[in-house]
Amino acid sequence: MNDVPAGFVPADFSPGFLHLSGPYYLGRGEEGRQIGLRVTESHANYVGVAHGGVLATFADVALSFIVHDSERPQLQVVSNSLTVNFLSGTRTGDWLEARCRLDRKGKRIAYASGEIRRGNEVVMTMTGVYTILASS
Repeated sequence: MNDVPAGFVPADFSPGFLHLSGPYYLGRGEEGRQIGLRVTESHANYVGVAHGGVLATFADVALSFIVHDSERPQLQVVSNSLTVNFLSGTRTGDWLEARCRLDRKGKRIAYASGEIRRGNEVVMTMTGVYTILASS
């Protein structure tokens, strides 16, 4: 169940919460950077469906990464707001991919949006607003 699709590598995000909530994987598709997550038993609720908090965290991780990775040196960002729309449940073993876009970026605030897919099915849409703190 831990198999990862070709083209994805471990994200190697900072230790701590991101380490515990993942593991996350980075890939590059036709639409640009993608972030992957395999739903494990530790992500699931008592009926074997990924907990909504796990999916919301994945959405925030993916959106904030798009902002973080949009410049060199990379930007340090924190979440201002996150809106998620759950469209379908996901189960243990599902491979999920977040596809995000940077909608607008100023000097201090950035707006991003995207979707999480299981194969061709969109299981969640999301938007986020992020404060840009400084460069790494």
